[in-house]
Amino acid sequence: MTASAESATAMAVRLGVGPGQVVQELGWGEDVDQSLREAIEDIIDSDLVDEDFDDVVDVVIFWFRSGDDDLVEALMDAIHPLTDHGVIWLFTPKPGRVGHVEPEEIAESAPSAGLQVTSTISASQLWQGTRLVAPRSRR
Repeated sequence: MTASAESATAMAVRLGVGPGQVVQELGWGEDVDQSLREAIEDIIDSDLVDEDFDDVVDVVIFWFRSGDDDLVEALMDAIHPLTDHGVIWLFTPKPGRVGHVEPEEIAESAPSAGLQVTSTISASQLWQGTRLVAPRSRR
């Protein structure tokens, strides 16, 4: 396993995905971190499902860039297939990168979509991840 693959696997573990979980991917593009995607698939022992999947999911991996759709509406759409204790990982380009989303926009958009921000991590060299969950009172 290469150092890059090891670090992607460690990050996938840090995201909290586990064997047998259903992970939906939204916002895929040529710029996403392919090694992180592959590490998630290795851990869940399955392919990521896309926006056309019509059942519940445990985790949503959402690649979002400034200039994509309205963040509040996009997050509201991402909530629908989520299980009661599901998590959305919102991946946005890091500061200084094309498509960077200001933390304030995420902090303002999450509650409007019925979510709360719980943590932010450096997910890869180009992407940061923000963990979003439904508030406990709604679960």
